[in-house]
Amino acid sequence: MKNIINKIPLSIWVIGFSSLLINISSVMVFGVAALYVKQILGMTTGLVLLLEGLFEAIAYAMKLFSGVISDYLRRRKAVMVWGLALFTVARPILALFTSISAILSARLLDRLGNGIQSTPRDALVSDLAPTGTKGACFGLRQSLAVAGSFIGGAIGIWCMMSTNHDFHAIFMYSTIPAVLGMLLVLFFVSDQLAEKDNNIKNPARHPIRLSDLKRLGKKYWTLMTIALVFTTTRVGESVLVLHATESFLMDQDFSHGIIMLYNGANSLFSYPIGYLSDRFGRYGFLALSFTILIIADAFLGFANNLATMLIGVALWGVQIGISQSMFLSLIADHVPHDLRGTGIGFFYLISAVALLSAGAIGGSVANYYSQFATFIVSGTIGLLALLMLAIFYKTLQQPNHENT
Repeated sequence: MKNIINKIPLSIWVIGFSSLLINISSVMVFGVAALYVKQILGMTTGLVLLLEGLFEAIAYAMKLFSGVISDYLRRRKAVMVWGLALFTVARPILALFTSISAILSARLLDRLGNGIQSTPRDALVSDLAPTGTKGACFGLRQSLAVAGSFIGGAIGIWCMMSTNHDFHAIFMYSTIPAVLGMLLVLFFVSDQLAEKDNNIKNPARHPIRLSDLKRLGKKYWTLMTIALVFTTTRVGESVLVLHATESFLMDQDFSHGIIMLYNGANSLFSYPIGYLSDRFGRYGFLALSFTILIIADAFLGFANNLATMLIGVALWGVQIGISQSMFLSLIADHVPHDLRGTGIGFFYLISAVALLSAGAIGGSVANYYSQFATFIVSGTIGLLALLMLAIFYKTLQQPNHENT
């Protein structure tokens, strides 16, 4: 494993540490966002779930747009920096304004920026990753990013306690790591496609064509169908926070602790599983993540005390760490190199549709039944995704015809 770490390029390490800082900022906001809009703005749990699903869907839709544009312009870093700039601007807006329109606008900018930067970032990791290390490179970036979420949770707890629940102060403090993360990318990340074009007098743009959808291949679209079903199981971190504080009366001072546990488990497993998948194959680990999701939902849905619920949160973090790394690594394995941004972007668009459905389903179930029932429904859908993976396994194992 040490030899693999030494092979990972500096730019991927920088992208990882930038993701760490960005996630510190994101979790500082996200860890209290649900409490803020519910307590200060008076929104219902169902509306919170619906809005979170809508904002996440918008973010994922932007990931397709930025992926296609980064393929066309052959400028992944530039697109990424623009997204980080929007993400950063949202923080002072949240801190300085209290109207519902301003808060919703800031959340929209936050999600737009996050969506725009994500796909070119992942495509850049794929471009920079040496042969045979894609799983390790994606796992490293994921682990560093989620470590940032863990640290952001710890900082969020300290801010909640030291500011006496001053949400606006927390939002302002969250601007600092966002700015630092953007500057790291701006000054210390190389972009291979852009650097190649700089040495060519009239560099060609990659045309945007509908025929590229076919070039992505049967294996890719089969995998995306499974991803569509699997992502419909998703319940956001804000739902886990509400579940802990409302169903089990956890002190809201420790609301960030839920996200710390979730992301700590995520971070611990992302890199080791990515490394192992480079050697033993990815589909077995993808199936493992689906199975862990089902078990996590059982703990969350049938919990009768906070300790049991927290086991479910940790398992949810584990399965997210594994599944995200596996999906991205498999896309990098399967799609042609000139369509990596498009392939990753469509994965995020499909995830957007699934997340919007998940938000609507979760919100309806929570309103008409209970938050416990939301996790039972999620686990049932996860079982369906696992069955689909088993049914289409032979198709997914067929050799690639084009991935140069």
